[in-house]
Amino acid sequence: MYAFTFERPSSLADATKLAANAAARPLAGGQTLLASMKLRLANPEQLIDLGGIAELATIKRDGNAIVVGAMARHADVAANADVKAAIPALADLAGGIGDRQVRAMGTIGGSLANNDPAACYPAAVLSLGAMVQTTQRQIAADDFFQGLFTTALKDGELITAVRFPQAKRAAYMKFRQPASRFALIGVFVAQTDAGVRVAVTGGGNGVFRHPGLEAALAKDFSAQSAASVAIDASDLASDLHASAAYRANLISVMAQRAVTKALG
Repeated sequence: MYAFTFERPSSLADATKLAANAAARPLAGGQTLLASMKLRLANPEQLIDLGGIAELATIKRDGNAIVVGAMARHADVAANADVKAAIPALADLAGGIGDRQVRAMGTIGGSLANNDPAACYPAAVLSLGAMVQTTQRQIAADDFFQGLFTTALKDGELITAVRFPQAKRAAYMKFRQPASRFALIGVFVAQTDAGVRVAVTGGGNGVFRHPGLEAALAKDFSAQSAASVAIDASDLASDLHASAAYRANLISVMAQRAVTKALG
């Protein structure tokens, strides 16, 4: 690693001041940043460890929504009674991220800020129409994700929490890449008061909604309806793990399984 200074603020106000330094990087779970630093792909002059800020790690129910603090660990989301009762699909997703070590250290805020194109949390945020709360504003899920490792976050802006509205039905299914356990394809399906939303991760440059599946499931929320939708492979990724055509087939299969799971 390169030389850097290490800060561990105990309050969000102190963290926000430190984050104003353009050469600083916030440290959430560190699952991506530390690995990047070891490979010398990242060279921050200062690390701001957010692990000492208790208010960022809370998980609470607020009316018909669940508010998950940015520093809530994956394991905590998976085990939280309020999450399991209100949005069991979210708890299920968190429990399937990585391995036990990753779930013990990784955080929802770190995952969203990094926006890996095969990460699981972005699919839940986008499908459920969640609101990302930051030190400066609230950002709707549809506006937050902007492509490969790119988000709407500005320099110095920190995620503080994610507000998930409760869905009528929701489920997440993913086909794991065996080594990394990232989603080769993951599909999160949610039926809400506003309609049906379907988010796909692992397919290309980032998480995206699938209008065809949404339209079909809005008319008939069934696995048969999902199966009737033709999945276009032209914009999907093709690599050593899977071809674009294979990923297209996986989107259809995972969508059908997610709907079946959501229906119980």
